[in-house]
Amino acid sequence: MSNLNELSLAEALKGLANKDFSSRELTQAHLDAMAGAETLNAYLVTTADQALAMADASDERRAKGKTGPLDGIPLGIKDLFCTKGVRTTAGSKILGDFTPPYESTVSANLWRDGAVMLGKLNMDEFAMGSSNENSAFGPVVNPWRAHVGDQKLVPGGSSGGSAAAVAAGLCLGATATDTGGSIRQPASFTGTVGIKPTYGRCSRYGIVAFASSLDQAGPITRTVEDAAIMLRSMSGHDPKDSTSLKADVPDFAAACTRSLKGLRIGVPKEYRVEGMPAEIEKIWADGMDWLRAEGCELVDVSLPHTKYALPAYYIIAPAEASSNLARYDGMRYGTRIEGADLTETYEKTRGQGFGEEVRRRIMIGAYVLSAGFYDAYYIRAQKVRARIAEDFKNAFAQCDALLTPTAPSAAFGINAKFNDPVKMYLNDIFTVTANLAGLPGISVPAALDNAGLPLGLQVIGKALDEETCFAVGGALERAAGFNAKPNKWW
Repeated sequence: MSNLNELSLAEALKGLANKDFSSRELTQAHLDAMAGAETLNAYLVTTADQALAMADASDERRAKGKTGPLDGIPLGIKDLFCTKGVRTTAGSKILGDFTPPYESTVSANLWRDGAVMLGKLNMDEFAMGSSNENSAFGPVVNPWRAHVGDQKLVPGGSSGGSAAAVAAGLCLGATATDTGGSIRQPASFTGTVGIKPTYGRCSRYGIVAFASSLDQAGPITRTVEDAAIMLRSMSGHDPKDSTSLKADVPDFAAACTRSLKGLRIGVPKEYRVEGMPAEIEKIWADGMDWLRAEGCELVDVSLPHTKYALPAYYIIAPAEASSNLARYDGMRYGTRIEGADLTETYEKTRGQGFGEEVRRRIMIGAYVLSAGFYDAYYIRAQKVRARIAEDFKNAFAQCDALLTPTAPSAAFGINAKFNDPVKMYLNDIFTVTANLAGLPGISVPAALDNAGLPLGLQVIGKALDEETCFAVGGALERAAGFNAKPNKWW
């Protein structure tokens, strides 16, 4: 069977079950595709030998009739997840050739269920970015291009390597993380599906920390059903993570085809921002029409503190980052730049080991936590966060889920916003609220803009109600009929 790397994850599972092909054949097809896609810079590490060994083990299990939910499926792993015996950099020079002696809980769950690791995926350094231009190993290039011109586009960030790899057929699905939109925005930019589950649904153990109260793992895949299948394996309580929720993991895939009749879908008026492109207004309106046709009632809701979300996020996240990243000092692991004394060694190691954006956020975080500014900035931002959570609680008293755009634009050119941090931060305007409130959110590709680039719609659900996100997302996917793929130029 040809073009095995163009299957959906669900189709691949079916083909493996029917013995149409083996896991080794499926894995080799992806390794071959990866070998011809270096220009996308999606993978930082390729684990070909390990992948084929895992595929062979899967084929042996299948021959004995002992298969897991993801048996034989080749996946990419964002380089923020620690992988035992495989270099993990978090997209930064400061970790050097750090090779973890342990496995993150999320990736361990995937291997438990039979998945195959193709390699580690590129990302913004320490997950700080909205374009994947902040990686110490160079930017990831979006496999999509506009109809006119040959400008290279960003894939979104920070999970740009994950999104680009899925869109380009370099893996059947990928792990990703979302602190302020880092799963959903890249999914929107690459015509893929990405879900950030409820905070605590997936364990953070073994994931390099950015902002501990906001970080959450999730999948990026080609379809809503694929995301549901993958999230079920990734989820579950973990005693090694104190924020992990003791909640049952439902059959998310079963929810994808659930009837929406009688559901109330909220449309937040504050998301109608000034200067929003007409194309995004149109897909939002189309999304409302599609859901009405499914039997949903559309209701206007208000999230009055939305305008304060970005400022609050860019106080809280850097504050937590400045604390989390204090551990990278060159003393125990990672890069070490020798100085004349201990202080100079710290300064040189951190100054040369961290990139510009990471240094910027560490300094912002140290500032807002400093004496005299802690109450004025950090405490105030936490109060705003509580108000934002309250806004959602009030809105969900009137509806079952919210429908919004995922991002304020389609993918933009590499270097187009790199030197303007404020413009870059505005990419997260529709996504950060779900992180601040700890709610699940899914991005589903809905249309192409006039330049032929993907645009996504976002569904935000109640805490621990990913099932409604999948149900609404599945309906949007079917109505949109989005099956466009990037034209191969790489």
